[in-house]
Amino acid sequence: MLDQLDPPVIAQDDSETLSENVFRRIQAAIVKGEIAPGSKISEPELARTYGISRGPLREAIHRLEGQRLLVRVPHVGARVVSLSHAELLELYEIRESLEGMACRLAAERMTLEEIDELRRVLETHERDAAFQAGVGYYQQEGDFDFHYRIIQGSGNRTLTQMLCGELYQLVRMYRIQFSTTPNRPRQAFAEHHRILDAIADRDGELAELLMRRHIGASKRNIARHYQDGTNQTATERGES
Repeated sequence: MLDQLDPPVIAQDDSETLSENVFRRIQAAIVKGEIAPGSKISEPELARTYGISRGPLREAIHRLEGQRLLVRVPHVGARVVSLSHAELLELYEIRESLEGMACRLAAERMTLEEIDELRRVLETHERDAAFQAGVGYYQQEGDFDFHYRIIQGSGNRTLTQMLCGELYQLVRMYRIQFSTTPNRPRQAFAEHHRILDAIADRDGELAELLMRRHIGASKRNIARHYQDGTNQTATERGES
């Protein structure tokens, strides 16, 4: 429930507007699952939780709708997005194709300095406490995100706008929610290293193949998750 939510602590830059700050705080809460998928957004509750007036709050909500994190439901209002199984698989099919292309272009276009920075990103991921404990994968955004760095390194502005703009936070939301699948963090880390090696070797064809396989593995994990949920529901109903 929103009234039980501890507001995320995000430092506010002196030049940052109140609307921008609350936008980032609500965005983080949605992406991390602190405000659950499908939750109805109550403006009065959010205004009390974040100590903000309705004007800046509505501006933040409008921006979150633009990122597809919130959806408008007729006669209900705004809700946190909750993709169906089919919609989620479609999103991962888009990722598989477009991030594969981005990886191929990155192998051709990233500078040696950018590749070294990408390697340091993975070193940071390996030191993360959740990863070391085997309970999750490092989930910071932007320049600390392995996928984000590769997309930026593709040098294709249209591709970057699609994957790092319109779809980015929606994709992050589901990446985080499924990052705790048993054994997946270690597997993903090993796959990231193989992708990085292909990029460093300037083997665009292999880099694309490995990225597509990497995202394909995540897509299969999602399919299994939904299948397990369906089987459990059927068992509870006494279905065979």
